Amino acid sequence: MHRRQWVVVALCIALNALDGFDVLAISFAAPGIAQEWGIDRAVLGLVLSMELLGMATGSVLIGNLADRIGRRPTILACLALMVAGMVLSATARDVTWLSATRLATGLGIGGMISATSAMVAEFSNTKRRSLNMVLNIAGYSVGAILGGLVAAALLERTGDWRSVFLFGAAATLAILPLLWFFLPESIDSLIARRPADALDRVNRTLLSLGRDPLGTLPDPVTGAVKPSPLALFTGGHARVTLLLTVAYFAQIMLFYFVQKWVPKIIVDMGHTPAEATRVLVAANIGSLASAVLIGLASQKLPLRPLVMGSMVAGFFAIALFGSGLSGLGALSLVVAVAAFCINAGVVGLYPIMGATFPAHLRASGIGFVIGVGRGGSAIGPIVAGAMFAAGSGLLPVSLALGAGGLVAALMVWLLVRRW
Repeated sequence: MHRRQWVVVALCIALNALDGFDVLAISFAAPGIAQEWGIDRAVLGLVLSMELLGMATGSVLIGNLADRIGRRPTILACLALMVAGMVLSATARDVTWLSATRLATGLGIGGMISATSAMVAEFSNTKRRSLNMVLNIAGYSVGAILGGLVAAALLERTGDWRSVFLFGAAATLAILPLLWFFLPESIDSLIARRPADALDRVNRTLLSLGRDPLGTLPDPVTGAVKPSPLALFTGGHARVTLLLTVAYFAQIMLFYFVQKWVPKIIVDMGHTPAEATRVLVAANIGSLASAVLIGLASQKLPLRPLVMGSMVAGFFAIALFGSGLSGLGALSLVVAVAAFCINAGVVGLYPIMGATFPAHLRASGIGFVIGVGRGGSAIGPIVAGAMFAAGSGLLPVSLALGAGGLVAALMVWLLVRRW
């Protein structure tokens, strides 16, 4: 891979790091919000899910837009929407306003994940594609870890949950100049869309990558259909689309139960919000480690058994978390192990998606799977909040959400190894 290809991959990883912090900003701020506004767990569960609903919508709609207008303009627009959403979240004075701003932020994040996933797949060579796609998603955990450490320091120093959102907005805005100057449009996207200046733009990018220019564009893909969610259910794509969507839905439901509820659960055990934030940081250290390891392992070992084993192990780890542990050290360790296993199952699905869908449907396919699948990310915190409000203990809630890992493993087992 040329150094410019690595620059594109690195920028996409940085964008996912921003996504990781932006998504978890509400989790870092949740204890302070609940205390200041006096809201109960059921209402808090709805607030925690709003940007996840936005992410689901953004992944489907904006992912499809990335196939229609290109990866680069979609990424820039999503970044601007994320900055606006974070700034407006810091101005919220009630649940309704905060929910609306988190929904808007989620739209940008969802579209960003779809577009960057396609971009990484298209700027990677065959040998490094699986590894790069896993590392791209691992950027989410990097942002959550570094952002969590900053958020803990901000909460200790200011005591104001709004400072978390303002920091996120500033960090997101800072990367915009780098994208403007160093992020080109995808060659695969230009060839698939074929705008009027496609050949000139493709050749400029090829020359920057040290490759020879093209005399003419390659012939269009025979039988290629117009990018849309419905196209994912034609031409033999329906079965794999459904299996991947169900797998992602079930696994991400468990993932976001950990990400969204761990701080509040730890605070309710008698620990401080800063201590709870550090437990969530431990969880994301586990998530990052699993992403790196499964990416490296996928270079030598079959990916599907690794993903299935991680999903099943995540069920048992989250059951241990709900079994009655109380010490902060033990909780941090178990949460980190659970996050390690659960996130390995999540990130392992991305290279499968990237290799399954053709270029003209890649962002649409990834966007649909993670968009509809992220319904699980919104449902998980809501279900947990409703169960807590109804009087359920931590163990029943953990087992109920943990069952998603078993369902996801079954879907991966049924998946035809088309890639």
